[in-house]
This record gives sequence, C-alpha cells and structure tokens, in this order.
Amino acid sequence: MNISFENAFLHFELDPNSARWRICNRVRDYPDINNIQMNMQYHIGRKKFHSLNRWDSHSISEPERLSSIHGSLKQIQISIGPDHGHIHYIVTFALLDEHPLLLWRLSAENQGQQSVHIDKFEMFSAGFIYRNRVGPTGNINLSSHPDSIRNSHSVPRRIRLPIPTGDYAFFSNGWQSWSYTGVYSAEDHYSSSRLGPLRLPVIRNPGTPNPHRAGVFASDMFGVLGDPLNRSAVLLGFLSQKNHFGSLEALTTPTPALRMWANGDNTRLDPGVSMATDWACLYFLHLDEYDPLGVYMDAVAREHNLIHAGEQQQPSPNHKVTIPTGWCSWYQFSTDDYLSAHSVQNIQDNLDSASEIAYRLPLQYLQIDDGFQSRVGDRFHFHENFQQGVAPLAAEITDKGFTPGLWLAPFIVDMRSQIARQHPDWLIRGNFGQPSSAGFLFGGRTAGLDLTHPDALSYVEEVIQTAVHKWGFPYLKLDFLYAAALDGQYQDPTRTRAQILRFGLECIRESTGEDVFIVGCGCPLGSAIGLVDAMRIGPDVDRRWNVSFKGIGSIFKADTGMPSTRWSIHNAITRAPMHRRWWINDPDCLLVRPTTQHTQAEVQSLATTIALTGGSIFISDHLPDLPSDHIRIAEVLFPVIDKRPSVMDWFDHPTPRLLKLDLEGATGRWHLLALFNWSDTNEHIHLNLNDFYLDSQIEYIAREFWFGDIYYIIDGILDIESIPPHGVVLLSARPYRPYQPQYLGSDLHISQGLEISSWKSKPNQLEIIVQRPGIAEGCIVISLPNTPHHAHNEDRELAWKLVKDNIYQFELQFNQYTNLSIRY
Repeated sequence: MNISFENAFLHFELDPNSARWRICNRVRDYPDINNIQMNMQYHIGRKKFHSLNRWDSHSISEPERLSSIHGSLKQIQISIGPDHGHIHYIVTFALLDEHPLLLWRLSAENQGQQSVHIDKFEMFSAGFIYRNRVGPTGNINLSSHPDSIRNSHSVPRRIRLPIPTGDYAFFSNGWQSWSYTGVYSAEDHYSSSRLGPLRLPVIRNPGTPNPHRAGVFASDMFGVLGDPLNRSAVLLGFLSQKNHFGSLEALTTPTPALRMWANGDNTRLDPGVSMATDWACLYFLHLDEYDPLGVYMDAVAREHNLIHAGEQQQPSPNHKVTIPTGWCSWYQFSTDDYLSAHSVQNIQDNLDSASEIAYRLPLQYLQIDDGFQSRVGDRFHFHENFQQGVAPLAAEITDKGFTPGLWLAPFIVDMRSQIARQHPDWLIRGNFGQPSSAGFLFGGRTAGLDLTHPDALSYVEEVIQTAVHKWGFPYLKLDFLYAAALDGQYQDPTRTRAQILRFGLECIRESTGEDVFIVGCGCPLGSAIGLVDAMRIGPDVDRRWNVSFKGIGSIFKADTGMPSTRWSIHNAITRAPMHRRWWINDPDCLLVRPTTQHTQAEVQSLATTIALTGGSIFISDHLPDLPSDHIRIAEVLFPVIDKRPSVMDWFDHPTPRLLKLDLEGATGRWHLLALFNWSDTNEHIHLNLNDFYLDSQIEYIAREFWFGDIYYIIDGILDIESIPPHGVVLLSARPYRPYQPQYLGSDLHISQGLEISSWKSKPNQLEIIVQRPGIAEGCIVISLPNTPHHAHNEDRELAWKLVKDNIYQFELQFNQYTNLSIRY
C-alpha cells in the first residue's frame, strides 16, 4: 500500500513494495518526479554490495508531527533490513509546514561481525544517465506553466532564451572557493582543466564525476535542473556537509536525469557503529522568482544556526561583524619570484601610505599575504626578507590605527619544506604509500596534512594560536583549506573527508576564539558554514583579464578555476546569493593601478561587481605609487553597500549579464541596473525594463555612473549604442517626475543615492545633507522644475551647470558631510 503525506506546497508518495517514491507540486500534477530510487554502495574486502534497490524487510512509522530548527514538520521513518551484508537502514522523510521543502536522510548501522567500507549513499536517482541501474528509470517532468508554482514574485513577460522544448539546463555549484559555479546548456561541456593532475586535485572533489560528454554535468552540495522555456526547475542538494561531501550528476538531453549521493570515501564502518548522512533537500522553483535560491540558502543557514525558524535572515552569520575593508600585499608582490619581491619594507611603505590617504580610503585591515615564510608548511621559519618575523609588523600596523591580518595555509605543505621532510607520517597518503597530491603549487609538489594524526593537528593548532595570541593578528585569511580533504588514506579510517575537514576547522575556530575574523579560501564550501566569517567565493583575480599559465594564454582561456579577473568576476556574480546568509562573500581584491593589463572598462566591471555583490573590499596595489584618479575608482565604493543583488539572468547565460539592486534612502527608492558586455568586441545593448521586472508603462530617468550620461527610458526600452569589451553600463533608474525636484545621482558613491542622508523639499527650495567617509570632492545631479538661482553649502556659494533639459550638476567639496541649500 502506498503511503503519502503533504504540506501546502508538495505532495510526497512512497511505494514501499517497489522501494520508489514520488514528489510533485500540489498546485498541479507537475512539476513532478516519479520512480525515484535510493541506493547504498559498500564493500567487504573485494565483495561489493548494492542495497536499498528493494526493501525486502521493512516497517514504516505513522506520520509524526515534530518541532525542528526549520519549524514544525511532519515526518515518517522506514526501518529496512538488515541486508545481505548485515547493514540495517533508517530512512527519514520530512515535509516542512512553512517552507516548500522535502527533507530526507539515511542512516546505516553495521549489525554484522566484520567491518564494511562505505562507497556512497545514493540519495536520489531519477532518469537514465549512462550507468547500469536496477528497476524503472524514473521520470522528471518540469514542463509546467509558470503559474503552477506558488509564491512566485513575478511571472516573466518574455522568454530571454527561446530554447527548444526538451532541452534542459543545469546550474552547477563548484566544490571549493575557486571551482566554477554557473549554468550549462545542453550543448555545453563540463568545466575542467587542461592542466589535468596538476590542477584537478585543487578544484575538484574526488568523489564528484568529471564528465566529458556534452550535456552531462556534475555539481557539489547542490544543483538546479531547469526548463529554460517554461521557467520551472528543481533544486536538489544537501543542507550541510558536516558528515559527507555531496555530489550530483545531471543529464540535460535528450531526456533529463538527475542523481545525488553522499560520498562514503571508503570509510570503515565497524560492527555496532552507525553512520548518517546530512539532510538532503528538494524543492521546485520558478527561475524568475525574486530570490530563486533563497529558500535553499536560508534552509542551509538554519541548519547551521545562523538564522532561526520564522526568520528570513539575520544581518550576518556573526551579527557583530561588519564588512571588512583593507589592503592586501599579494597582487602587488606576487611575481614568479614573489619571495624576493615581498619584504618588510614593502609592508611598511604601504602602511605609511594607507595612513596618509585614510582621509580618502577608510580601510580597516592591513593584511600580509604569502611570502613571509621560507616554505609553505614551515610556518615558524621566516624568509630572509622577514628576519624578525611578522609580530613587529603586527604591532606597527596596530599603532597606525589599522587591524593587522595574516595569510596562512594551515593544511597544505610544500614537499620541499622541513615539515614534509621531517614528518612524512603527518601527510595524507595515496596509492603505494606516496603522499596524495594537493596539486602543483608554489613552484612544486604539495601535499595535505592528515588532521586525524594527533601531532599534525596539534601543529596546526599551535600555528593558529601563535599567529593570533603571540604575533598579534586578529584577522586570518586561511588558504588552500581543501588540502585537508584529499583523496587518500588517513590514520583514522572511520571518518569521512568532510568530517575531517569540518573537525579541523572547528579546532581552528576553538583556537582563535569568536573575536578573531576568519576568511576561508580554497575551501570546500559546505564544511565551513558557520565556522568562518567570510569566504572567498571565486578564483584569484589577476593582473590579466583572461587566464595565463607560464605566459601561455589561449589554450588555458577556459580554465575557469585558474587566476583571472574574468573568472573571479564570474563566481562573484553566480555565488552572490550566499552573501550574508552563510558568511560575508569575499570576491577577492580590487586592482586599480595603471600597470596591470586591464583596460579601463575591465577595471570598472571589476569595481561594479565587487560593489553590487556586497562583500569585502580589499585593495592590492602599491599605494605609494597609486595615482589620484585611480584611487578615485576605489574611493567611490565606500561605504560598502552590503546588499545582495538580483541576478536577473542567472539561468540564461554562462556568465550573467544583468544585475539589479533595489535601494532605498532619503531620496526615496531607486534601482541600480548593471548591464555587462562579456564579449571581446564592442556591443550594442538593448535594455528592456521587463528584463529587470520594472513597469515598462512608467517613464524612467537614469544616470550612468562611470561616465555621467543621462537617459530617459520610454516604453521600457533604452538603446545604448556601444559598451566596450568586458565593460559595464551602471544605471541608477528612478521613475521620472518632471514637475518635482528629483535626485538623479552623483559621482561620490557608486550607489548614486546612499550618499544623501537627508532630503527635504520645500516650496522652491531643497535642503540636503550629503555624507560619505573622509574628504570628498565631486558632483551631485538634480532635476528641478525651475532654474536654480541660489545654491550654497555651509558658508560657500556653489557652482552649478545645466546638463540637459532641467537637469543641473552641482560641484561639492566637503569633509565627511555637508549641508546643501538650493533655491529655484
């Protein structure tokens, strides 16, 4: 007899006789996924077992209502087995009352007399990909009308990509900070690396496939399979990676298929011991909702106690934390011989310069990056350019009024380091007893520390405690953290790679205390949630737009995990929804010096992305040589906006082109609209307000930030004749009110509105307070119903000029804030 239960959003149905289940939207019969299978794979010696394809012996509990961290829910439990390998299972399914989510998890207990080794917990399998399967293949039907999904904030008025019916697309999330995240169409190939074994250990989870066929894709932790034509999709993922790294595989054509599993990592399960997966989740979504990934992102945050049931979000994972801003040494001094280029004097020179220009750039942190140690791994052996270590620098930075920050890579070692030579037993071992490769980095081979080895873990803890409590660094950038989760043999074979990494990060957090600001980098995302304050969410930015390796660019252009400004921007956009939910997003550094290979348009695109995605802002240029007009590019980003944008075409382009930020301040409400040109040639842009879900019946007036152009948007359409390659148009758009005074923007702050802290309109008069950090110089632009005849700020007369029609530009100079009065 089939068992079913439902909430306001979903209907769940289980057929215990066939060990299959079905989930569908309650509003209509679709979206619908049926004949879903689960599978457990393990081995005893060389004998392999596949279980859960059939439930020969099982019992099912009555639906039960419970309270949870996600609010009230209804759940059932199925007790299965033991199977032929003496493994007993409990499968739990739950539907939440307040959220359109199905949750389920699987636990396995070894009731036999000998140990087994876990290969994978396959949590979901529907549709045929290319591997052998037992029983029905299942069916995924997402071809629903947009109205069939409840609570959509908007219904698309036109389809951006008229993809033929039957062609699905897949949004893939990369394993760690530098791994590619974005959407693939059916004709695409999964992102990999031409450097093969030199790079794949760095960016790819060894338990996640690396498919080479067009239309077959993989993902880590979560993924979205969608129908671009009908705008409906299903998200499948895990709420945490505390216990296992989760992997997905998707087929987009000719018929869709989807699989998801928790990696067992060959972990040993001893007699009498049980192992449970993290919660898996599924929900149906509309691709054009205001915040399409928000349901999942918030559920993950609740699972890690970052928000609570009934809350949408808190100000941040740690409510005491503000967005970090600062200077980083890496991108100025990271040459091929960076150890020789980096020195105490360089840090001191930039510290002095940061103090001198603090009136323009209100930076908080000064971070010393790699180059101070003799080898990566030898944390207590300093390079000859840092003979006194870094503690004296921390004191100098503090004395100058900044907070000192330090780069560390606690889990990775250079094979030429003393640590690797003196303690080979501390390293994760691969085949034939050799150290598992962590990739070709720092000019040589690297390996990861085995954190299940007590001495290796103690060394990591000693390094962290020394950096914080003895050297005086309350800000740590912890890099190459994936190295604790390599494929290999660990001293403790009973823990998964995800458990080991999570445990290592917990030990670091305990060593630092809650007051230390931790930035994760090169880190598998799911295992760090709730333990880091900020997270790098993309590959390194670079002095070049495209990838270059050893001076070779063309063949590595598509190596998405390699350092480049192009791919750094890409991930900053595609992972924007994580900001202020799981951590503060770190999009990497802003480079504004004239000596990079960037064009002006590329610098503007980088600055726009960093500002509109709301995360950390760090400069990494040699400040003493930075021209004033280049400082200006960074200056206008302060204060940080700290809001997540809507990525309007997140499922329609490999790299999204349209960002929207809805803002509100003293001058009312307005919208920041960013339109990017990612092509290598000039592009004519046709702006349609429908793409941003703004009312095309309303006439808008918009000011472009970087060049100051004024546009009227009539009937929802605006043609912009030319955007340079890799460039951006950034518009502040407001409904046009021709008979009222109206603020249009400024060159003082990239938001074009948050710099106004007070706006009072009186008959024929405006009283305005303009405010931003430090000494500011620039203009504001205002539309007035009549010609101004008097303007002053404080005790000074103001100059103004007519820009067009009844639009006037007023020039300002002030320190932190100024009172402005205009009569017309």
